[in-house]
Amino acid sequence: MLGLVFLFTISISFTEIVQDVWIVPASYENMENPVSADKESMREGKGLYAKHCKSCHGKEGLGDGSKAAQLDTPSGDFSTEEFQSQSDGALFYKIREGRDDMPGFDKKLPDDEEVWSVVNILRTLGDF
Repeated sequence: MLGLVFLFTISISFTEIVQDVWIVPASYENMENPVSADKESMREGKGLYAKHCKSCHGKEGLGDGSKAAQLDTPSGDFSTEEFQSQSDGALFYKIREGRDDMPGFDKKLPDDEEVWSVVNILRTLGDF
């Protein structure tokens, strides 16, 4: 019986670890951001971030937004090296598709340039 409990515990732990990995298709992983991080893109990205992201991810992207405590999954800290080491294409995919508590923004941000502008803003959140 103790062996079954041990195996069940390992199974649950393994499942939680596997679910934390957010698989990004190679076609997105290798995408390059076609929108330069110029003044216009940064202005647009900042406005879109404030409208669609800030309530969960917080003003500075630390995962401490006003709705963060209500989520079942952590909203993440954009300032970390782990986050910032992701490719622009991976961030584009995650914004578009969403997962768990993170909604996909393919309908709210139908223009690819808008999503790329948000990616540009996310890159500045690691500059603290």
